[in-house]
Amino acid sequence: MSAPSTAAAGRLAPSPSGRLHIGHARTFLVAWWRARSRQAKLTLRIEDLDAGRCSQEHIDGVLEDLEWLGLDWDGSWRLQSTGLDQMRAQAMDLAARGLAYACTCTRKEIAAAQSAPHGEEGPRYPGTCRGLYKDLDSARRSSGREPALRVLVPEGELHFVDQLHGTRAVNVQETCGDFPLLTRGGEPSYQLAVVVDDARDGVDEVVRGGDLLDVTARQIVLQRLLGYSTPRYAHVPLIVDAQGTRLAKRSAGLTLAELRARGVRPSQLVGAVARISGLPEAQEGRPHDFCAAFDLERIPAGPWWYDTDASSFRRPPYSPPEAWADVPE
Repeated sequence: MSAPSTAAAGRLAPSPSGRLHIGHARTFLVAWWRARSRQAKLTLRIEDLDAGRCSQEHIDGVLEDLEWLGLDWDGSWRLQSTGLDQMRAQAMDLAARGLAYACTCTRKEIAAAQSAPHGEEGPRYPGTCRGLYKDLDSARRSSGREPALRVLVPEGELHFVDQLHGTRAVNVQETCGDFPLLTRGGEPSYQLAVVVDDARDGVDEVVRGGDLLDVTARQIVLQRLLGYSTPRYAHVPLIVDAQGTRLAKRSAGLTLAELRARGVRPSQLVGAVARISGLPEAQEGRPHDFCAAFDLERIPAGPWWYDTDASSFRRPPYSPPEAWADVPE
């Protein structure tokens, strides 16, 4: 295999808040195939910002699961929490430039605001503290509360292209409002952390799960405000349960550790993932075996369901669109 290109970089970014499940396996395999097939550097970043849910046990489990699948990466893996100072500095730079502002509202107050429309991620911030305080210190003195920091989202529609979903048009202000940069405890938000880390690692293409498609516009807003380049995006269709619900880390029977305990071989799972990722004739094998034939554009649209009894992927057993093609077992 050719040496990674210094100008191209992808990433794997698991969160150690539980054991990886089969949906993670599918997304990380696709991200790995994409990076390796284009000779890109691939970094492993453990996203451990949620201190209340992340643990060393789960970090060890993530590494065990990735290695069991046969995935590797370039250089040493690192914890996202090692970059907190840089993230805070970037947030404060936006505040100093008038592109972010102090907010003393509680979650309860935001939820109760009559002008706060509700979306998929809860109530949109209604802009209560916009222009109210000079800076964080004045907000702290005036309110007696520890303030958060929110980005001042510009008006207008943002357009971007996803390699698997096509062109997207999002009015970020109307959709999500002025989203947080720093919490009231001074911790970086997920959006800020991801943007700063991807820029730090030189990531020029992000391949991740389709559940994150809707947050992409927020990250592009931050990239532009911070002067970063915007990477290409590809959001991989999800693995769901038999009811069509996105898998969670608590999904019974579908963690890689549970599948491994039941005797599922990594080569068996890798081959099954390859078959639903544009290589319908794939058999058992290691991730490297499918690099040469992998093509991101060949990934079929729509979700998949993992039939534990048959140890194979199927289309979810509910009103499948006619366009869904059968994939060999």
